Amino acid sequence: MAKIAHVEVLLVDLKPKVKRTDAIQSFVSQETPIVRITDTDGVTGLGYSYTIGTGGSSVLALLNDHLVPLLIGCEAEEIEAIWRRLFFHTHATTVGAMTSIALAAIDTALWDLRCLRAKQPLWRMAGGAQRAVPLYSTEGGWLHIEPSALVEDALAVKERGFSGTKIKIGRPHVAEDVARLAAVREAVGPAFDIMTDANQGFSLPEAVRRARHYEALDIAWFEEPIHADDIASHKQLVASTSVPIAIGESLYSISQFKDYLTSQACSIVQVDVGRIGGITPWLKVAHMAEAHNVPVCPHFLMELHVALAASVPNGRYVEYIPQLETITKSSMTIKEGKAVPSDEPGLGIEWDIKTIQQIALSKTEHK
Repeated sequence: MAKIAHVEVLLVDLKPKVKRTDAIQSFVSQETPIVRITDTDGVTGLGYSYTIGTGGSSVLALLNDHLVPLLIGCEAEEIEAIWRRLFFHTHATTVGAMTSIALAAIDTALWDLRCLRAKQPLWRMAGGAQRAVPLYSTEGGWLHIEPSALVEDALAVKERGFSGTKIKIGRPHVAEDVARLAAVREAVGPAFDIMTDANQGFSLPEAVRRARHYEALDIAWFEEPIHADDIASHKQLVASTSVPIAIGESLYSISQFKDYLTSQACSIVQVDVGRIGGITPWLKVAHMAEAHNVPVCPHFLMELHVALAASVPNGRYVEYIPQLETITKSSMTIKEGKAVPSDEPGLGIEWDIKTIQQIALSKTEHK
């Protein structure tokens, strides 16, 4: 056993290479808190999470002022105990995005450290269920993109062997959404998944109305149709349509997923390691979903989620949105359109530490 001896907290801002728009927002910034934990044997694990342009400084303050100081001297292997201690230490700010984002940066660093010490890849240490996971792309489906470009991108990712593409929805009239989706469906044919994402943009009546139109297009799922805290409306929507309903990127606790699953208010779980509070709670949600016979299609963070989706038997899809190209030395492995987790020890991400240090907007050390 080795104790935590040193922790470094950094913040980098990774600008997306493409314009990203959805039904409620447009974002051009991606603040990425990074935590590096070194144990008394000199092994260092690196963890991270993210915001989409606001809140990064608040996450850093939470890390530096309240969470990271509690890590020094802890047994690095006692990840569950550390997570629970930090969670209850911040009880006044849980459950919520800021605390979960901060916890995720610490928890992923501890899992990286664990895997490095064990000389095992995360996908195997966490379960080792699958050698590869199907991919779908989101980068070519943002709301501002016109139908001809949507079709071009969908055909391109299909040619690469991907199994699906996601189209953002939420244009002023349902007819506009249908026209965009129909153009893609006609181009790619029936044996290719088209996912849709409303980013919580609809009321229940409007979601029911739009789902009725989407059914004829055989979409793979209708993602975040209604505000995420409205479980009752999601349950009514599930009962009203044959379209699978996907939720999860805006949920921040295990209990919130439990309520959705036990209420039969979703068909697909999109738990996000950066928003649920790390790998420790992510795995609990994934196994809970498995018990309900519900697939897991994690939101964003493909470079980390490839290992987690591969670690569980119900990992159905990895979402292709490159995030870490600026601060890594290699990309996620893709073979025959599927995401393949790394067999290297750790999270499976080859970090460029020199670049991270150079572009960091903030650095704090704790000993």
